[in-house]
This record gives sequence, structure tokens and C-alpha cells, in this order.
Amino acid sequence: MGKVTYSAGIEYVSGSLAKPKKVDGHSHGEYLIGTHRTAPTQNPACTRLYIRKADTYGQKVSQSSRSLNARARFTAIREAVELRKTDLQKITLDKQAFEAQKNTAGGKKTMKAYLWKVCGQEYDQVHG
Repeated sequence: MGKVTYSAGIEYVSGSLAKPKKVDGHSHGEYLIGTHRTAPTQNPACTRLYIRKADTYGQKVSQSSRSLNARARFTAIREAVELRKTDLQKITLDKQAFEAQKNTAGGKKTMKAYLWKVCGQEYDQVHG
């Protein structure tokens, strides 16, 4: 971790400044990542610069069946939410059910979160 001061006119940088380049199947260079802390603090040093190895990001081991199942579940629920929010037969009932549960304990505060919950429960019932 390094404390960084940028040139005049550049207050801060947030994100990747440099990425490794892949040539002939292997990487050249490293990641150079600038961050800017936005949380309130007394410390005036709120910018940092990190250098990470080229192989830092990405999957290094084969995926477990649990991980593959979680990804499949997420994809299926995402698609179900997209279909359900445009289904004219379900929109009115979903809005009524959402409003009824919104102010209860554990109720979802946005329609999208509510649809994720409903579609997730439906997926779990089918795929148990």
C-alpha cells in the first residue's frame, strides 16, 4: 500500500490504472489499482495505490459442484425475475402482494427485491 499524490488538477483516481497484457498465453505486467476512500475520517491520506500480480484475479482452481449450482440458481432466478416483471398476468397481483408485505418485519422494500425473493422461493421448491 502506498500513499499517493497525483499531478496538479487530478484530485484522485479510482480504479485500474494498468492491467497486465496477455501475450502468447502468459501475462506481462501487473495490475496498478488506485483507490479513493469516501468514508468520513480524520486522516487526510485518503488515496492509495496498490500493485497486484497478474494472476491475482480469476479462478485458480476448478469450481466445486456447490459453486456451479449457485451460479445456475442465480442465472435461473435472474431470468425468471426479468420474465415476471413484464408478465401482464402477474403484474397486478405482484404489486398488491408487494405492498402488503412491504411494511412488515422482514418485508422487501423494493419491487425488484420482492421479485427476487418470490422467484427464488419458486426455484427452491422446484429444485429442492
